[in-house]
Amino acid sequence: MNWLEVCEHPALQDLPFKIELDETGKIIMAPIKVYHSVYQGEIVRLLFAFAQTGKAFVECAIATRKGTKVADVVWASPERLATIWPEVECSVAPELCVEVLSSTNTGKEMRTKRQLYFEKGALEVWLCGVDGRINFFGPHGPLEQSIMFPDFPAQIEI
Repeated sequence: MNWLEVCEHPALQDLPFKIELDETGKIIMAPIKVYHSVYQGEIVRLLFAFAQTGKAFVECAIATRKGTKVADVVWASPERLATIWPEVECSVAPELCVEVLSSTNTGKEMRTKRQLYFEKGALEVWLCGVDGRINFFGPHGPLEQSIMFPDFPAQIEI
Protein backbone atom coordinates (compact mmCIF):
# COMPACT_ATOMS: atom_id res chain seq x y z
CA MET A 1 0.00 0.00 0.00
CA ASN A 2 0.98 3.60 -0.38
CA TRP A 3 -0.03 6.48 1.90
CA LEU A 4 -2.81 7.77 -0.38
CA GLU A 5 -4.39 4.29 -0.42
CA VAL A 6 -4.22 4.14 3.38
CA CYS A 7 -5.81 7.58 3.69
CA GLU A 8 -8.66 6.73 1.32
CA HIS A 9 -9.35 3.09 2.28
CA PRO A 10 -12.84 2.92 3.87
CA ALA A 11 -11.90 0.13 6.29
CA LEU A 12 -9.09 2.24 7.75
CA GLN A 13 -11.18 5.29 8.62
CA ASP A 14 -11.68 6.28 12.26
CA LEU A 15 -9.28 3.72 13.74
CA PRO A 16 -8.46 4.29 17.43
CA PHE A 17 -4.72 4.03 16.87
CA LYS A 18 -1.88 5.53 14.91
CA ILE A 19 -0.93 4.09 11.52
CA GLU A 20 2.40 4.28 9.67
CA LEU A 21 3.87 2.37 6.73
CA ASP A 22 7.17 0.53 6.62
CA GLU A 23 9.43 0.53 3.56
CA THR A 24 7.50 -2.34 1.96
CA GLY A 25 4.09 -0.66 2.33
CA LYS A 26 3.07 -2.82 5.30
CA ILE A 27 0.78 -1.06 7.77
CA ILE A 28 2.19 -0.58 11.27
CA MET A 29 -0.35 0.19 13.99
CA ALA A 30 0.34 1.59 17.43
CA PRO A 31 -2.23 2.20 20.16
CA ILE A 32 -2.19 5.57 21.86
CA LYS A 33 -3.26 6.40 25.39
CA VAL A 34 -4.87 9.54 26.77
CA TYR A 35 -1.56 10.97 28.08
CA HIS A 36 -0.20 10.81 24.52
CA SER A 37 -2.98 13.05 23.21
CA VAL A 38 -2.69 15.43 26.18
CA TYR A 39 1.06 15.87 25.62
CA GLN A 40 0.43 16.47 21.91
CA GLY A 41 -2.03 19.23 22.75
CA GLU A 42 0.27 20.84 25.33
CA ILE A 43 3.24 20.81 22.95
CA VAL A 44 1.15 22.45 20.21
CA ARG A 45 -0.13 25.06 22.69
CA LEU A 46 3.40 25.88 23.84
CA LEU A 47 4.74 26.04 20.28
CA PHE A 48 2.07 28.58 19.38
CA ALA A 49 3.01 30.57 22.48
CA PHE A 50 6.71 30.65 21.53
CA ALA A 51 6.50 30.86 17.72
CA GLN A 52 6.32 34.24 16.03
CA THR A 53 5.33 32.69 12.69
CA GLY A 54 4.71 29.25 11.25
CA LYS A 55 2.22 26.58 12.24
CA ALA A 56 2.23 23.75 14.76
CA PHE A 57 0.07 20.73 14.00
CA VAL A 58 -0.35 17.05 14.84
CA GLU A 59 -0.16 13.68 13.07
CA CYS A 60 1.99 14.78 10.13
CA ALA A 61 2.75 12.08 7.55
CA ILE A 62 6.30 12.25 6.18
CA ALA A 63 7.57 10.17 3.24
CA THR A 64 10.90 8.56 4.19
CA ARG A 65 13.16 5.93 2.67
CA LYS A 66 11.68 3.51 5.23
CA GLY A 67 8.04 4.24 4.48
CA THR A 68 5.59 6.81 5.78
CA LYS A 69 6.30 7.94 9.32
CA VAL A 70 3.82 10.10 11.21
CA ALA A 71 5.30 12.67 13.58
CA ASP A 72 3.06 13.31 16.58
CA VAL A 73 3.59 17.08 16.53
CA VAL A 74 5.40 19.29 14.02
CA TRP A 75 6.15 22.94 13.45
CA ALA A 76 6.65 24.31 9.95
CA SER A 77 7.73 27.74 8.77
CA PRO A 78 5.44 29.53 6.30
CA GLU A 79 7.87 28.63 3.50
CA ARG A 80 7.97 24.92 4.39
CA LEU A 81 4.22 24.86 4.91
CA ALA A 82 3.70 26.28 1.40
CA THR A 83 5.72 23.36 0.01
CA ILE A 84 3.95 20.58 1.92
CA TRP A 85 0.40 22.01 2.03
CA PRO A 86 -0.90 20.29 -1.14
CA GLU A 87 0.85 16.96 -0.49
CA VAL A 88 -0.67 13.70 0.76
CA GLU A 89 2.52 13.03 2.73
CA CYS A 90 5.33 15.51 3.21
CA SER A 91 8.11 15.28 0.63
CA VAL A 92 10.23 17.33 3.03
CA ALA A 93 9.89 17.22 6.80
CA PRO A 94 8.68 20.22 8.79
CA GLU A 95 11.58 21.95 10.53
CA LEU A 96 10.57 20.48 13.90
CA CYS A 97 9.29 16.93 14.41
CA VAL A 98 8.19 15.70 17.85
CA GLU A 99 7.50 12.14 18.91
CA VAL A 100 5.50 11.43 22.08
CA LEU A 101 6.80 8.11 23.34
CA SER A 102 4.74 5.18 24.48
CA SER A 103 5.74 2.06 26.36
CA THR A 104 5.97 0.16 23.07
CA ASN A 105 8.58 2.46 21.49
CA THR A 106 12.17 1.22 21.47
CA GLY A 107 15.38 3.22 21.52
CA LYS A 108 16.32 1.77 18.14
CA GLU A 109 12.97 2.80 16.66
CA MET A 110 13.37 6.38 17.90
CA ARG A 111 16.98 6.63 16.67
CA THR A 112 15.78 5.48 13.25
CA LYS A 113 12.89 7.97 13.19
CA ARG A 114 15.21 10.81 14.19
CA GLN A 115 17.60 9.89 11.39
CA LEU A 116 14.76 9.65 8.86
CA TYR A 117 13.31 13.04 9.84
CA PHE A 118 16.75 14.68 9.61
CA GLU A 119 17.31 13.08 6.19
CA LYS A 120 14.05 14.70 5.05
CA GLY A 121 15.11 18.16 6.22
CA ALA A 122 14.05 18.45 9.87
CA LEU A 123 16.25 20.85 11.84
CA GLU A 124 15.30 19.46 15.25
CA VAL A 125 13.60 16.32 16.58
CA TRP A 126 12.21 16.19 20.09
CA LEU A 127 11.21 13.13 22.09
CA CYS A 128 8.60 13.57 24.82
CA GLY A 129 8.73 10.77 27.38
CA VAL A 130 5.75 9.24 29.17
CA ASP A 131 6.68 11.50 32.11
CA GLY A 132 6.51 14.66 29.97
CA ARG A 133 10.29 15.14 29.83
CA ILE A 134 11.50 16.49 26.48
CA ASN A 135 14.83 15.45 24.96
CA PHE A 136 16.01 17.75 22.18
CA PHE A 137 18.09 16.60 19.20
CA GLY A 138 19.81 18.32 16.31
CA PRO A 139 21.23 16.57 13.24
CA HIS A 140 24.51 15.95 15.10
CA GLY A 141 23.06 14.63 18.35
CA PRO A 142 21.51 15.68 21.67
CA LEU A 143 20.97 19.36 22.49
CA GLU A 144 20.84 20.96 25.94
CA GLN A 145 17.77 22.88 24.79
CA SER A 146 16.00 23.66 21.55
CA ILE A 147 17.84 26.04 19.26
CA MET A 148 14.65 26.85 17.36
CA PHE A 149 12.59 27.45 20.53
CA PRO A 150 15.16 28.15 23.28
CA ASP A 151 12.49 29.00 25.88
CA PHE A 152 10.58 25.73 25.38
CA PRO A 153 10.48 23.85 28.69
CA ALA A 154 12.29 20.54 29.07
CA GLN A 155 9.35 19.23 31.12
CA ILE A 156 5.67 19.37 30.15
CA GLU A 157 3.63 20.06 33.27
CA ILE A 158 0.04 18.80 33.28
